[in-house]
Amino acid sequence: MSTKHAGQVIVDSLALHDVKRVFAVPGESYLAVLDGLYDTGIETVVCRQEGGACYMAEAHGKLTGAPGVALVTRGPGAANASVAIHAAWQDATPLVLFIGLIPVASRQRESFQEFDPQAWFGTQTKRVFVLDQAERASEIVAEAFFAAQSGRPGPVVVGLPEDVITQQIEATLHPVLPVAEGAVSAVDYEQFKSALAGAERPLIFAGGPRWTEQAAATITRFAETNGIPVIHDWRATDRVSFDSPVNAGWLGYGRNETAVRMFADADVLLAIGAVPTDVPTDGYTLRQAMDATNILVNIDTALRGRSGAVAQHIVATPAAFAAAVEDLDLGRAADWNAWRSAGREAQAEASALPNPDSLAPTAAGTAHMSVVVNEIVARLPRDAIHCFGAGNHCFWAQRYLPTHVFPSQLSVRNGSMGYSVPAAVAASLECPERLIVAIAGDGEFLMNGQELATAMQYGAAMLIVVMDNQQYGTIRAHQEKHYPGRVSGTQLHNPDFAALMAAFGGHGETVSASDQAAGAVERALVAVAEQRRPALIHVITDQQVGFA
Repeated sequence: MSTKHAGQVIVDSLALHDVKRVFAVPGESYLAVLDGLYDTGIETVVCRQEGGACYMAEAHGKLTGAPGVALVTRGPGAANASVAIHAAWQDATPLVLFIGLIPVASRQRESFQEFDPQAWFGTQTKRVFVLDQAERASEIVAEAFFAAQSGRPGPVVVGLPEDVITQQIEATLHPVLPVAEGAVSAVDYEQFKSALAGAERPLIFAGGPRWTEQAAATITRFAETNGIPVIHDWRATDRVSFDSPVNAGWLGYGRNETAVRMFADADVLLAIGAVPTDVPTDGYTLRQAMDATNILVNIDTALRGRSGAVAQHIVATPAAFAAAVEDLDLGRAADWNAWRSAGREAQAEASALPNPDSLAPTAAGTAHMSVVVNEIVARLPRDAIHCFGAGNHCFWAQRYLPTHVFPSQLSVRNGSMGYSVPAAVAASLECPERLIVAIAGDGEFLMNGQELATAMQYGAAMLIVVMDNQQYGTIRAHQEKHYPGRVSGTQLHNPDFAALMAAFGGHGETVSASDQAAGAVERALVAVAEQRRPALIHVITDQQVGFA
């Protein structure tokens, strides 16, 4: 039997799990794994900060459904990566984070960069492994990937003591562990079919993990055939096409109020993948009645995050449920025309960009964000991928950027800033044939904008729009609500973002008047599509103009 060091066996196990790319910030604590990556087909994307690397892995998990893989070092590296672990935990994203650790003999001696992985990550991951026996290297990788994907997906941390991963071991690899999709039993099928068939106001609530492109297309056909309106969970609006006749909007911040009323008034709610958490239920105030008919199709047996009553729990992924309802026609589509049409009309109105001529003038030297977004939307292919993090700028992305196929929206539900640029890099590397558009705020961009260096190094190309209103806008809005006129701790002084992009080697332009938007967008898209360079449009906006 041939032998290899454990670091090489770990890499070989990643290849067995079809890992094509890892996102890393190097550290001396896991040199054996870096050595294992030397002679392999796995691409090592060297990032500039561990938070950016782990965000890229999280975005990869959302985009592909397979665990994104990040590699970081102990102590500070692990601390930086933790922001993306929290995002993956709340978004149920499959992710495996490998962290180099101190030698075993140095534990509990306050050694350089020592920390306890279980204490740090035990409450925000599905599993925390520490490889204390080199012989179990491949087994631990298999267990980590299984945990990250099975049931409700999520992040998994694997600690790698630097002395353990250098040990020579037998090179036998543990086989990949199969992940169950669940199923819709005959009893399940008849029960939810009967509930829907007898409903006066049925509603599908879509979101959550474990979707596939085929599942999204099948659920869309099922909803359209039966005339059942669909409302999406927030930051998950790519399950049913933007222009589908059953798309009635989404819940969460910035939603249209008709969607909220429909969610509250539906007599039968069929939640596929999503669960009614605090955000869609307006802080646990909607659909909380104990006699509400809520049918939850969810592979998570624990239904983590659920609130309100559950009339039926079908333990299945969206893909498994889609296969079960592919040919189901309840024959009542016409009965629900008025109910469905009200939601569709409200969503179409809410997602229609305002006519630029109807917008009030802004201060000299500023532009309307809506005008810039309008110019982008007019040029988008149907399969564009949109990335955004957290902040007021997200309203333009969430409300106006159309999502026609799954997956096409990468964002975070935990309000985590700094996501947009790393997510765009990961999306461009995975899907180079698709246009990637990232919408960022000035504060959000500067939290991980350094990953543009990573984009340039690995040939990632995307359009980034930075909305610059010289403030943390969301917090300023809360501040004005609770302490009006007392602006404190929310104002920013920003650099020339276009010049910054040029310094990285990309294409940068500044839009300081609305009539500059069309030309800037056109040139930026040429840079992305024809020159394969990242492009950034720096939009200077008026602080006094809110979301419109």
